[in-house]
Order: sequence, then C-alpha cells, then structure tokens
Amino acid sequence: MSVWQLVAVGLVMLLGLVGVLLPGVPGQAIVWAAVLWWALTDMTPAAWGVLIGATGLMLLNQALKPLLPPRRPGESGAPRRTLMTGGVAGIVGFFVLPVVGGVLGYVGAIFGAERLRLGSRGAAWTSVRSVMRATGYAVLVELFCCLLVAGAWLGAVLWG
Repeated sequence: MSVWQLVAVGLVMLLGLVGVLLPGVPGQAIVWAAVLWWALTDMTPAAWGVLIGATGLMLLNQALKPLLPPRRPGESGAPRRTLMTGGVAGIVGFFVLPVVGGVLGYVGAIFGAERLRLGSRGAAWTSVRSVMRATGYAVLVELFCCLLVAGAWLGAVLWG
C-alpha cells in the first residue's frame, strides 16, 4: 500500500473518530470501513488480524449499546462545545498517553471547560457527573472502541 493510501485511510479513520462525537454520523462504521479498505488492499496477516479484532470489538460495542444510557446531550446542561472539547481531547489524549489518555483527556477536558464556564470546582464536578450520565458513558465507550481500533491499525502500520 502506498504512503498516500495510508494517509487516506488515516484521514478516513480520523473522520470516523470525529463522527463518533457527532449525533447521526456513523463514526464506528466509518472507522471499521477504513480498516476493511486497508486490509483488502494490504493483504498481510497483520492487516487481517487487525480487521478481525476490529470486527469483534465493534460487534461487542454494538452488543453493549443497549446496556448504556442513551445519548441525551440536551439533558446534561453543558453546551455542545464542552462535549466536543471533551471528545477531541479524548482522541488526542489516547495517542499522547496510550489507552488511559483517552479517558483522562475526555473527562479532564469536560471538567476544565465546565470549570471555566461555571467558575467553581464543585459546580464543574457536578456538571461532569451530569454530562457523563446524559451522554458521556455511551460516547466514551464508542469512542474508546474506535480509538482502540485506530491504535491497532497505527501500530500494525508502523511496526508491521
């Protein structure tokens, strides 16, 4: 696979990661489709292994969705900007501090944005709990699954 094709697959994956944060965009399907495109073009055992792992993880995420609270961003009381900030920080955090950084970045950025908006630490933590109940857990689980797939793809490309 050429470098330009790898860049294109990476951009499609990034689009899918951002799509997880936006309602109505099938971000998870976009990330999986990018891995499928790469595996069908690369045809190595590592590529097929990542595709199989990604498929299993995405199916597990779909099975867990009914167990998580539904997304209701309007009920959280936080502006959409706060939720997007948390999502972007989760994506960046995942790659800066692998795996753990995704969760820390997501929750930390929501807390930071709410602390700036509300002015006190107690009110910010209350808002973070409200955001996590209304949308956070569902978004965080889906984003984390997609980040694991993107990380596995990146690892396979760099070391495989």
